[in-house]
Amino acid sequence: MQVILLQDVKALGKKGEIVNVNDGYARNFILPKKLGVEANGKNLNDLKLQKANEQKVAQQMLDEAKALGEKIEAGKVEIKIKVGEGGRAFGAVSTKEISAAVKEQMGYDVDKKKIQLKDAIKTLGTHDVAVKLHPKVTASLKVIVTEQ
Repeated sequence: MQVILLQDVKALGKKGEIVNVNDGYARNFILPKKLGVEANGKNLNDLKLQKANEQKVAQQMLDEAKALGEKIEAGKVEIKIKVGEGGRAFGAVSTKEISAAVKEQMGYDVDKKKIQLKDAIKTLGTHDVAVKLHPKVTASLKVIVTEQ
């Protein structure tokens, strides 16, 4: 019997796959536990429509991330920190501070977890910071660190 899986099933397949299973396994385990449905015409059509909708939503999210990435790369953010003698900073600029500065100065919501710092920013000047907006989209943000 062919079954469309509604959830991931260990040693059988992932959600949305069409798999062949024994009739007894399908009737006694897969169908009663709502892990899958029988692969008839209606259910196959529903699966096709669902996959098309998921692709459309994924493409829309990718386009939005690209647009936001272009806007972020075009702008810059200025952050002021306290500096001691010899131009040494007290502490470092964190991703939380960068995220708050982007929201305040540029008006975009960027999650602090999406900002990727290679090393802590402890010096004055201009730094390029990577912002991962989508698995396929990474923007470069200019962060200008000045003395308070």
